[in-house]
Amino acid sequence: MLIEENTLFEQSVSGRIGYSLPEADVAVNAELPQKLRRKKMAELPELSEADVVRHFVRLSTYNYNKDAGFYPLGSCTMKYNPKVADSAVQIEGFKNSHPYQPAETVHGNLELMQNFEKYLAELSGMDAVTLQPAAGAHGELTGMMVIRAYHSANGNPRKKVIIPDSAHGTNPASTALCGYSVVEVKSNEEGLLTPEAVAKVLDDDVAAIMITNPNTLGIFEYHIKEIADMVHAKGGLVYMDGANLNALMGVSRPGDFGIDVMHFNLHKTFATPHGGGGPGSGPVGVKKALEPFLPGHSKSIGQVKAFYGNFAVIVRGYAYIREMGPDGLKRATELAVLNATYIKERLSKHYHLPYTRPSLHECVFSDKFQNENDIKTLDIAKRLMDYGMHPPTIYFPLIVHGSIMIEPTETENKAACDEFCDIMIKIAEECKTTPDVVHNAPTKTFRRRLDEAKAVKDPRLTVARTCCECSES
Repeated sequence: MLIEENTLFEQSVSGRIGYSLPEADVAVNAELPQKLRRKKMAELPELSEADVVRHFVRLSTYNYNKDAGFYPLGSCTMKYNPKVADSAVQIEGFKNSHPYQPAETVHGNLELMQNFEKYLAELSGMDAVTLQPAAGAHGELTGMMVIRAYHSANGNPRKKVIIPDSAHGTNPASTALCGYSVVEVKSNEEGLLTPEAVAKVLDDDVAAIMITNPNTLGIFEYHIKEIADMVHAKGGLVYMDGANLNALMGVSRPGDFGIDVMHFNLHKTFATPHGGGGPGSGPVGVKKALEPFLPGHSKSIGQVKAFYGNFAVIVRGYAYIREMGPDGLKRATELAVLNATYIKERLSKHYHLPYTRPSLHECVFSDKFQNENDIKTLDIAKRLMDYGMHPPTIYFPLIVHGSIMIEPTETENKAACDEFCDIMIKIAEECKTTPDVVHNAPTKTFRRRLDEAKAVKDPRLTVARTCCECSES
């Protein structure tokens, strides 16, 4: 049953409570300065425990999550999170430890973090790792801060960073925050960054090149070693966005093809929770020459996160690596590539494939075929929701017009991939035979099609309620 859900403040009833606490058995501190005291009680909703629980449970049923079904967001790598990792966090010594405890009382925690740094370094070909950053983008910023500190220590921070048009959108932001100007380089007709394109903008003012590999088309940058050598010859550094490490893990190491700095998205590659605005983890790995600039080292950029980072997330990533082992991590990569390649082959006759080079863990289509019937990528995504399927990433990467970016990850079996493909093929047929159905989708969801532009500009934060006596809202 679909129920319109009022906010907790709208459900509030004066005098209703949902807790039972004994009287305080310690004296109230009367010395609290008046300026620190509330002048009136906090205006919190007054609800029973059942009111609160039912509210949030109902809201949860309107949402979609990886435990509920197939979640093919390209580039986001929405892996299923194995529950054994959650169990590991509940081990008494991890669960009840506190960051202010003396170091001698948490040797096990410190050993786990040290070993986890070693695992990440070994997998990536880096020499040192910091676990402090709290998310991928935070790790990205930290990595760029390390690069700037390195160049500054050598007498010149330099002025600009080269970024391909196939990179992630946060790359220019991290660059700008570190005081660099962005120099964009176009990919070629195969979706690759070429040495020739880099050579045109490479000079002694370049601090680094930021590259995503595989890039956001899911294509491995075949010229990466040659490009890295070119940048190094000019005294620059090579930063790799680790968002797509899911396509390389256990097979290829970025440090072996010229990468100096990279961050790891634990939620993408090592199956920790995605966060949803909550705690995440984005460790950063560097080559030996950059190690002194990491947090906690001799020429440190400083602390970027309180304590050691988000420890509970780190424990989950550690548990995942130990559960999988070297062979399991490699197998995960092979299956991620297999699943994406399978979906690419099944859908290539029904959706336009702008780049034909072999892709790895994700594949990118466009809405070119469907445009003939005035159907856009957004229409296809909305129609998928009618079939109970979460849409893939749409309109990214920007270098593909009307892009549809699909990443199944290795956690999906063939039956799940086939179900998704069958639905996508059916929608492609609907675009030809009943385009109005696709235009009007979704029709079976809790919310019908929204005006997303209006929602951003004019958000409705409360539910309008009608006064029974005067019939006014």
